[in-house]
Formats: sequence, structure tokens, C-alpha cells
Amino acid sequence: MAVLAAVQERITTPTTVKIARGMSHFGEHSAGWFGLALVGAGIDKQRRKDWLTAAAGIVGAHAASIAVKRVVRRPRPDHPSVQVGVGTPSKLSFPSSHATSTTAAAVLYSGLLGRNVVPAVVPPMLASRLVLGVHYPTDVLAGAALGGAVGGLLRRRLKRKR
Repeated sequence: MAVLAAVQERITTPTTVKIARGMSHFGEHSAGWFGLALVGAGIDKQRRKDWLTAAAGIVGAHAASIAVKRVVRRPRPDHPSVQVGVGTPSKLSFPSSHATSTTAAAVLYSGLLGRNVVPAVVPPMLASRLVLGVHYPTDVLAGAALGGAVGGLLRRRLKRKR
């Protein structure tokens, strides 16, 4: 709780909260990442199946995080020192589904785009979950690890197909 409160104290401003809320809405239920994969499938007709596989992988990573949440059942942060800046679809915290689907998407898109987008995409989403006070740091790290594992497995599968 102390780490989360310290992160909020240092990086939370009206601007970071506004940005974090936008990222939260984009990443909700992996919808934004799924939508981008569908755009990729529509534009890159030669690799349409790869983009659709990525879309399925992103949703699958999100579903895996929900399954883990229901087993672990860790409640979200609830402390006077933590400001919650957005509503959530559940009261469960571990792992962060936003971190999971974002990392899976970044790993898969990196392979499809031929450039590493992970550093540009993942840290801001992880930080946004802390700025909004809806996850502990370990929630976002575990979500990133789960998303990285799912994305990495699918990315290897896509490379073998070529």
C-alpha cells in the first residue's frame, strides 16, 4: 500500500489522471487492443490470419487474467492514502487485466510490425493502473508477466507458420 501511495503522490496530476482514464477506457476488456488487431487484419490482407490470431490471443490473455483473478480473489486497494480515479468492472485486483492484455498486444504487435513497441506501450499502461489507484504494483507486474507469456507463445507460433 505504501508503494502505491508513494507512486500516486509522485506522478498523479490532473493531466496524468485524464490520460490514465483514457487508457483505462481503451484497455477495458481488451477492446481497444482487439479493435486495433481487427484494423490490422483489414489493412494487411496478406497477414490477415496473423492479425486475427493476435486478436484472439489478446482476448485469450484477458480471459486468462480473469480466470486467475477468480482463483486468487485479491481485493482492490482500499485505503485512505490511495485515491481511486476510475470505476472497475469487479472488486478483484490480481492480476491486472489491463496489464495482461496490453502486454500481450504489445508483444504480438511487435512481431507483426517488425519493431518493438513494448517499451512505448506497456509501462504507461502499468503506471496508469497505479495512478488510478485500482491495482497494487504486484498486480500490474503479474499481469505484464502473464500477458508477455501468452503473447510470446503466440508470437513464436506465428513465426513458425511463416
